[in-house]
Amino acid sequence: MDLKKIDLDFVLHTYKRNYVNFKRGVNATLFDENENDYIDFTSGIGVVSVGHGNRRLANRICEQAKNIIHISNLYLIEPQTLLAKKLVELSGYDMRLFFANSGAEANEGAIKIARKYGEENGEVKRYKIITLKHSFHGRTITALKATGQEAMHTYFGPYPDGFVYAKDIDSIKDLLDDKTVAVMIELIQGEGGVEPQDIKKVQELSKILKQKDILLIVDEVQTGIYRTGEVLASNLYEIEPDIITLAKGLGGGVPIGAIMTRLKDIFSFGDHGSTFGGNYLSCSAANEVLDILEELKSSGDLDERMLYFEDRLNEVYKRHQNIFIKSVGLGFMRGLRVKSAQIQNDIIQKAFEKRVLVLKAGRNTIRFLPPLTISKEEIDEGIKRFEESLKGLNSQ
Repeated sequence: MDLKKIDLDFVLHTYKRNYVNFKRGVNATLFDENENDYIDFTSGIGVVSVGHGNRRLANRICEQAKNIIHISNLYLIEPQTLLAKKLVELSGYDMRLFFANSGAEANEGAIKIARKYGEENGEVKRYKIITLKHSFHGRTITALKATGQEAMHTYFGPYPDGFVYAKDIDSIKDLLDDKTVAVMIELIQGEGGVEPQDIKKVQELSKILKQKDILLIVDEVQTGIYRTGEVLASNLYEIEPDIITLAKGLGGGVPIGAIMTRLKDIFSFGDHGSTFGGNYLSCSAANEVLDILEELKSSGDLDERMLYFEDRLNEVYKRHQNIFIKSVGLGFMRGLRVKSAQIQNDIIQKAFEKRVLVLKAGRNTIRFLPPLTISKEEIDEGIKRFEESLKGLNSQ
């Protein structure tokens, strides 16, 4: 079969693909149909948190699939109930959860919670939500409008009203008014260039919002589930958001999204729902992922590997300052920034040719999101190949 031709003929193309056919994976290493190995510094854009071909996760999925995959949320779902309890206990936040299928859906649900809160609390209807420029919150119409990147808003309007974009954390307080119900931020902007927010500024913002009864929504779709070293980046920043959204790494590759909120009784029956959200399969997978990562964190291995990866990446940055202008990120969410989009594209393509997978991000950033279980040997091999891809490149 000519798979490339079939793909071109029958798939609606929204991705610029590299036509490699991966057949299997072992932790952070992928193998194509010819058994060529690739070091994966992308983990499916931050999704494959416990690595490819993880036996524990596969066994848990198989065990669940042999019994029940899905029934619907009209009945008790044991793994969903246990997953909600586990996430609350691990996070340390006094919250309840709603489960969806993706980060965009989780963010849509968070916006609905905020809008209902704004209807019910205050002298006037509050509906405005402030987000940051360079932010990314999803591809659905409302989540896309919440995304502070004008280039992404072309073609798809008219959009829902009520979103305001602040240029940075400092300028948010100047945009607050009596119609503002929430502020929605990423603590590290992923698509926006792996840009961490300043911890003290975020803490100060959190205090101001609490004083004004304005909700703080933290989009942890990419930063959550130990990606920055803690269960949530919110833990790392030592804040208590009103709403947190999760997805990506939570299911280890099985689609799942989640909304955590301190507003435990905000929704009434019928206010929100999801046919597939929180079913047996996805929640069983997520429970196993959390068990694996909790063990990795408790043993010290996660922190050790994160520090090792940071050191190796910073070595590359220091050796190639003719190419890179900044090293950014936290934990296993890292980036190397270059001077132009052309350099960025060249590096990503040459890295692929050297069989190491890296990602594109905003502000001309090469993004690294390896599996959290990546070994030091895989880090070393991936860094070696990445440096080989830089040969012959000059800043442009």
